[in-house]
Amino acid sequence: MNYQQTIEYLFAQLPMFSRLGAAAYKKDLHNTIALCEALGNPHHQFKSIHIAGTNGKGSTSHMLAAILQTAGYKTGLYTSPHLQDFRERIKVNGAMCSEEFVVRFTEQVQPLIAELQPSFFEITVAMAFSWFAEQQVDIAVIETGLGGRLDSTNIIQPELSIITNIGWDHMNLLGNTLEAIAGEKAGIIKPNTPVVIGEAGGSIANVFIQQAKQQDASLVFAQELRQIEHTSYSHRHLAVSIHHQQKSDNYLLDLNGLYQTQNLLSVLAGIDILQSKGWEIRDEQIKAALANVKPLTGLYGRWDIIHESPLVVLDVGHNEDGIQQIVRQLKHTSYEQLHIITGMVKDKDVDKVLTLLPKDAHYYFTKAQIPRALPENELLAKAITNGLSGQAYADVNTALHAALSAANEKDLVLVCGSVFVVGEVDRSAITR
Repeated sequence: MNYQQTIEYLFAQLPMFSRLGAAAYKKDLHNTIALCEALGNPHHQFKSIHIAGTNGKGSTSHMLAAILQTAGYKTGLYTSPHLQDFRERIKVNGAMCSEEFVVRFTEQVQPLIAELQPSFFEITVAMAFSWFAEQQVDIAVIETGLGGRLDSTNIIQPELSIITNIGWDHMNLLGNTLEAIAGEKAGIIKPNTPVVIGEAGGSIANVFIQQAKQQDASLVFAQELRQIEHTSYSHRHLAVSIHHQQKSDNYLLDLNGLYQTQNLLSVLAGIDILQSKGWEIRDEQIKAALANVKPLTGLYGRWDIIHESPLVVLDVGHNEDGIQQIVRQLKHTSYEQLHIITGMVKDKDVDKVLTLLPKDAHYYFTKAQIPRALPENELLAKAITNGLSGQAYADVNTALHAALSAANEKDLVLVCGSVFVVGEVDRSAITR
């Protein structure tokens, strides 16, 4: 098989959560353990950091990877889902794994696929671990896919675990209370392994405290270590002043969303721990990396400005907490008229998300080209009952063309609601 045939084989043959939803979710680690054992347990050949959370785990993972790269460590990065190229999931020092490796690995594990019937995610986790071992990385930042306790990535023994926050998402799989969801995320806490909690309070914090006690793992809450003194948003950069141990530090982030301030606190708390364990990371390297996360790691889709006049922004926010953060960001952004292009998947709390969106925007309802996508006309009907108005479009690029045709130079065009809708945006068409 060539590369394109290999990708088509993986997409067609393996149950894929991003396309099918819960039907593709494997609720145990058996297949991942069996796959990795057959491959010589590649995850034992490199150190790792494990990241979970409802929102922010992708940005947190990329920030950490950027810092480790800048500090001179050969750094692997595993994230999901991809937006446009499958190989976005598996990177070393910001470079995607090779097409040749994807083909070679898939051919190698075809007998195991026939035997185990693994999910798409289980195969990609094993693929990532194999690439990191082959590339002899010093450390890999590993983002969970869904939950934590039963996530395929949870076979690693990391240097550090980070749980960014807890919010409403995937309740059909993780539980119908925030405490239950927290319990699933807390499953990444390992014996004698330090853990950072980004945002948690009350009964949710107690879930993490109890799990850490059971595992004899040291635990810190990032918000108790540092306090944000001031933030300013200058269109393409976020400046953050942070008070820490009788001093203030200033950071410039090339990740635009104001919600990145909370992720930054988690990252800095994690770096504190890595430094205490002997990882050589200097303050100037941290600041240089945070100002250049996008070029260092290839991250995009987080309040991602892709055009000026009109301003066009992509943001992968898609659940209740993610949309709340987008609405907060809109309040700090200047524009005349707001145009929102949105599509969602069937297994989200669509009505709840729709109630959070601003009523005065022009809406362009669409869908991603996956089976999980909520049809655009159904989304439009739900939106109308929630006081929103707009039209339906069969795909995101048709919707984007309509929005750009209607917008003037001082307007804002925002694409959000689904990772998959954002991933299908044809960026090249906007500049023409």
